[in-house]
Amino acid sequence: MEYICGFTFAPFCGAGVLDSASAKESLKQMQERTGADFVIFAPNGVQKNAHSEEICYTSEATMTDEELVEMIAYAKELGLRVALKPTANCADGTWRAFISFFDYDVVCEAKWSNWFPSYTAFQLHYATIAEETGCEMFIAGCEMVMTEHREKEWRKLISDIKEVYHGLVSYNTDKYQEEHVTWWDAVDVISSSGYYPIHDWENQLDRIERVVKKYQKPFFFAEAGCMSVKDSNLVPNNWEVRGDVDLQGQRDWYEAMFEACGKRDWLHGMAFWSWNPKLPTREQALLMGDYEIYQKPAEQVVKEHFSQLAKSRQ
Repeated sequence: MEYICGFTFAPFCGAGVLDSASAKESLKQMQERTGADFVIFAPNGVQKNAHSEEICYTSEATMTDEELVEMIAYAKELGLRVALKPTANCADGTWRAFISFFDYDVVCEAKWSNWFPSYTAFQLHYATIAEETGCEMFIAGCEMVMTEHREKEWRKLISDIKEVYHGLVSYNTDKYQEEHVTWWDAVDVISSSGYYPIHDWENQLDRIERVVKKYQKPFFFAEAGCMSVKDSNLVPNNWEVRGDVDLQGQRDWYEAMFEACGKRDWLHGMAFWSWNPKLPTREQALLMGDYEIYQKPAEQVVKEHFSQLAKSRQ
């Protein structure tokens, strides 16, 4: 598997966002400013709450198929490799990791046996688009922690995806969950969300390495990042951290990640979270305490390391 230097672009954006000139210019800027060679598009599937059985991906809350196909084509014109990662989200704001139902079906209660067919239809819709547009990878969802014990259903889903999509298939588990997924043998690539504390990278990579060696599969971080907020680099997975803007703290986190990951030959890259489809001014960017790195010191760190990785592969 070729090394990944990437970003998730405009995650979960609604209809019309990717169709804008500013989005295309932003994608071009992402490549030029960071040296990225890989982009993940994450179509939004919406269910009412964590216990709803139906996932909708045809409303204004989801990018249209037409604009997604057009943006994939544009990304390929730029020379970017592309992955699709259809992601379920809850309209009430509940984190998708909490989507769950009773282990055994109960009359008049929401059921796994209804939810998984809806989730499968959602995934297969975009797997078909990925196949038709020549995407290099398909990621069958993200951080669905409380669904992952449903091994039989996940294996069936991965098998169904491989019937329609013939590229690399992965699944993006959450941080600290890598060893708890029991069906990694079913996918081509193991991936997870690398939101680990700045001083704990070596410990976490040691732990993940044991999983990678067990399954003998390529691994990459399908998400990773740190907000430019004081102390975010201590708990980078917590998007609710608030405080003073800390550009240096964010930069330090990226340096620490690259330093630790660069020692691991089993690690095949990372796709950072995330890149905005409409870029702020430099003045605005430097005041933003979020995961974006545009115009921030962390951006130069990424550029330097992605450029070095590109040269090493020539």
